[in-house]
Amino acid sequence: MSTAKKFAGQTAIYGLSTIVSRTLYFILTPIITNILSARVYGIFTKMYSWASIFNAILSFGMETTFFRFLNKRSESADKVYSNSFLVVIAISTVFLTASLLFAHPIAVWLKTGYNNSLDDYIFYVRCFIYILVIDAVCAIPFAKLRADNRPVRYAYIKFFNVVFVVSLNLFLLFGVPYIITNNLPGAVWMQQWYRLHWVGYVFLSNLIASGFTLLMLLPEIFQMKLKYDTSILKEMLLYSFPVLVANISFIINENLDKLLLDKLLPANISEQEVGIYGACAKIALFLSIFVQAFRLGAEPFFFSHSGNKNSAQTYARIMNYFVIAVCLIFVALVANIEILKYFIRAANPVQRDIYWSGLKVVPLLLFGYISLGIYMNLSVWYKLSDQTKYGLYISGVGAVVTIVLNIIFIPMYSYVASAWISLLAYSTMMALSYFWGQKHYPIPYNIKKNLAYIASSTIVVYLSFVIFKRNIFIGNALLIAYAATAFYFERKELISIFKR
Repeated sequence: MSTAKKFAGQTAIYGLSTIVSRTLYFILTPIITNILSARVYGIFTKMYSWASIFNAILSFGMETTFFRFLNKRSESADKVYSNSFLVVIAISTVFLTASLLFAHPIAVWLKTGYNNSLDDYIFYVRCFIYILVIDAVCAIPFAKLRADNRPVRYAYIKFFNVVFVVSLNLFLLFGVPYIITNNLPGAVWMQQWYRLHWVGYVFLSNLIASGFTLLMLLPEIFQMKLKYDTSILKEMLLYSFPVLVANISFIINENLDKLLLDKLLPANISEQEVGIYGACAKIALFLSIFVQAFRLGAEPFFFSHSGNKNSAQTYARIMNYFVIAVCLIFVALVANIEILKYFIRAANPVQRDIYWSGLKVVPLLLFGYISLGIYMNLSVWYKLSDQTKYGLYISGVGAVVTIVLNIIFIPMYSYVASAWISLLAYSTMMALSYFWGQKHYPIPYNIKKNLAYIASSTIVVYLSFVIFKRNIFIGNALLIAYAATAFYFERKELISIFKR
């Protein structure tokens, strides 16, 4: 089997599980927005944005470190697995103890708006503390499944987690009210504690599902042979620290805009603006799904093929396929945005229009994800050459761009500024990674070809979204023309792949 086919096969399994899982999550968006106002949905967006940042801290860059040292120290695989897991456990224990002690002041700081309950925020904070710790503990066992080429079990557990989350949400948000309204068995007991349209049930569902995911990973955890090795641990920590800082900077680029919107806008509109931005960003989720699936398949693949004679050429070809795929998805999503917008629903037409007012930022967010995906592909150079400090520098520059420009422009332009700044930050990171990578670890990327696809997709999107005002028929005609043109130019390459 060719390396391209092997990579495509593994990515397809990760991709299918990611697509199905994220689609189920996406289905939650119209369900939640249908019963929650944009202001309350802003609380949802804010809490998950903070969770993303702390998730990066607790994992401590150990996933990437695990893959690197599994390849670098293959004779000590058990020690690499054990040390990675023990680092995450130690950090999570410290975090759990400290954050539970300070849950009240954290809740006071997070609380915004005039009508929010402090007790509710304390509950939200405690929920997320446990979610973060459980997810961190699961991270290395999940990484081992990927390293062992067991994408089916990985996909099965991830899929179960999402189905469980969605099912619990449906039960708590719709099932319980139905039982109470129709006076079914258990209705009297449920009336004593149930709160209609409470966002806390979404967080509680996530916590319970995370707990069951940990239970499903216990076989992988119990198979671990605890072999602590100081010399390997020191080497791993030196490698992982720049990865940690880079990951935090990356999460800042992705989520800080929502947190700054909450703090920099007037209290009477901040949560609503965050809710609009967060809901419309869900439409860009489909492109994010592909980028995530690519990362899951690419990271172990790149490390395992780093010693091959033609590895650089393989990485360049994968970049070509990736750019074509994301550009097609970009054009397709914008062409059908008039359909996709109905995933952001609201029982109240006024609330629906409030949500839809943010659709103008979707193309910007999508283009940002293209830049992010290319950056992830490019980042192979500093991971394989053990120069992770450059990942720190690149993500740090992106974080500075995100922080400084959002602070300046959010008070004037709200979430529209955030969308533009997100695009700029990811594009800057992409450019820096390419130029530094070619200097330190040259890979023969086909720059002219890749730029041609990116530029042409941007032109098609502009025509579809701005000139033809989101007309679904014209947009899809442009999509078909774009896809046909791409197939014409790539037909020989595609035929050669399938013949192998």
